[in-house]
Amino acid sequence: MKVIKKFFLYLFLIVILLVFIVPFLYALYNSFLPLADVDKLVPFSHFTVDNYVTLFTKYNMARWIWNTVVMTLIIVLGNVWFTTMAGYALAKFDFPGRSFLRFVVIVTMMVPFQLVVTPMYLTIVNIGWNNTMASITVPYVCQCIYVFFAQQYFYSIPKEMEEAARIDGLGRAGVFFRIVLPISKPCLTTIIILCFTGTWNSYFVPATFLTDEKLFPIVVGLNTVKAKYFARPNLSLAGVILLTLPVLVIYIIFQKWFIQGVASSGIKE
Repeated sequence: MKVIKKFFLYLFLIVILLVFIVPFLYALYNSFLPLADVDKLVPFSHFTVDNYVTLFTKYNMARWIWNTVVMTLIIVLGNVWFTTMAGYALAKFDFPGRSFLRFVVIVTMMVPFQLVVTPMYLTIVNIGWNNTMASITVPYVCQCIYVFFAQQYFYSIPKEMEEAARIDGLGRAGVFFRIVLPISKPCLTTIIILCFTGTWNSYFVPATFLTDEKLFPIVVGLNTVKAKYFARPNLSLAGVILLTLPVLVIYIIFQKWFIQGVASSGIKE
């Protein structure tokens, strides 16, 4: 009976794996083919890197990648810094208005971004940030979903550990930076992966606030390529591979702590 259960479990996992990996392999395969060979089985001799060369020679692909890297780094580092401190304060500090702030965090997560994009756009225009890197980074360096996630994780840290550190002479800041953060790798890693993925693949925000092609991140830039070369899917798929690889690398590097972070984020003392 156990053998049968294992068989169907592995069969199910293999099916799920194929669902996710086949589209990636399809894009990777066709990204190395000339237009005439797209969707055909061809020998290795037909493979070419011309699609990638075209992206970097005829378009600002290097600049788009650099813009995406800068945007992602600013937002990821900002969220790691601000949301962990906010989450720790909401989880461990007892101060007037804490329950209200928790409520605000949860309610803010429930509001669709489309409802606030218009007032946000008007605010950005009024302060002169329209069509600048600040417009797509500064408003997103502290996102409520990561505050909530960090708060839930910090609930799992025993009070006794913090009290022992306080007895040894550490202040609130010392406890947080020297005790709590070093043992919060699962939480930090999960925030990094989720924030990195969401920012790296962001389209709506940059497409709304940016009109200068030199400031486009890679997703918006690739959309211009698709609009111009709609009949050349191999070129678009080469861009998709360039967009996907960094996300895969980040996940492979941090997957161990990511799984731990997801598993422990719902624990509350």
